[in-house]
Amino acid sequence: MLILVVDDDSQIRKLLQTGLAGYGYQVLTAVNGAEALTAVSQRRPDLVILDISLGSALDGLEVCRRVREWSAVPIIILSVRTDAIVAALDAGADDYVTKPFSMEELRARMQAVWRRMMTAESGSPQPEIVVGALRIDLAQRTVHVGQEEVHFTPMEYDILRLLVIHPGRIITHHEILRVVWGPEYVEMTHYVRIYINQIRKKLGENPAANVRYILNEPGVGYRFVAVG
Repeated sequence: MLILVVDDDSQIRKLLQTGLAGYGYQVLTAVNGAEALTAVSQRRPDLVILDISLGSALDGLEVCRRVREWSAVPIIILSVRTDAIVAALDAGADDYVTKPFSMEELRARMQAVWRRMMTAESGSPQPEIVVGALRIDLAQRTVHVGQEEVHFTPMEYDILRLLVIHPGRIITHHEILRVVWGPEYVEMTHYVRIYINQIRKKLGENPAANVRYILNEPGVGYRFVAVG
């Protein structure tokens, strides 16, 4: 597999090149946004690791937006910035890793992104999703916890469905609002918190003690854990 690393820091490029090569990956590097776009279009990497601050007008967020106009290549943002996670995900990134980082964490994130991509490419989601005691019938729009059917309002169910059909992926507050409520509601993030709390209660989750299905990514959004 060919990995494109885009970073203007030569030490980070060397670290990633050496570390990823040790896992058996081929590594291609770029130092700025223009080189990154050229590499994606001409070399067709299997995954892109992209810094936000590239020392030029064409930063990582803009590179991500432009790539998403014509390519579905997985993109993982790797940045020291913690204030741009939502912007990166909304720009089309698949995941976000902050510096400093470990190679093991990065590799795990890469593998998770590939799994999600392969699931998406295999076609529509399975009509029934089972995770532990949770069973969601997408065709019938029903949810069972154990043997008991749990009633969800249409809005609650739409949020839960959006999360479960993208297992492991961070779904931002803005994305939930845009898909479930509509684009005019994207700033009403308190709606999401209220509804997620209601969904968690119905799933038997206590966020302070035993979260099993819906993980909170503080200030960003939520992630469905597809492990029973």
